[in-house]
Amino acid sequence: MKKKALFLDRDGVINESAPKEKKYILSPDDFHLRPAIVPLIRFARAAGYVVVVVTNQRPVSMGILSQAGLDDIHARMRELLAAHDASVDAVYACVHGFDECECRKPKAGLLLQAARDLDIDLSESVMVGDHETDMEVGKAAGCKLCLLIK
Repeated sequence: MKKKALFLDRDGVINESAPKEKKYILSPDDFHLRPAIVPLIRFARAAGYVVVVVTNQRPVSMGILSQAGLDDIHARMRELLAAHDASVDAVYACVHGFDECECRKPKAGLLLQAARDLDIDLSESVMVGDHETDMEVGKAAGCKLCLLIK
């Protein structure tokens, strides 16, 4: 039987977005959990959902963040979540620039890859995001949608 997933955008959903003057999260020190995310992840896991992060990370293609730096940020994310007894099952990141791939949201590539890798039923899954592009990717993949309003 296929699994259901809670797909979470990263910046603005799991963590506070970077300040406008900075634009991007470029170090683990800049990564700060949003308070509401921990109970949401705990609830989803208790309800049998696989929790998957799907995020565009263009700074890698721009050369202002290395893949190792991105991995360090995601390690910090996992560490902060674990400190609150929460966790994610997988992280899928598009590190390409605009129009260079099929994985950059709002295209559905990240969700489709996660579905293949983790045996996920997309029609029973939920995409949570804070931008219209997150809703577009969820809709394109056939997921239920949840737009966070700030």
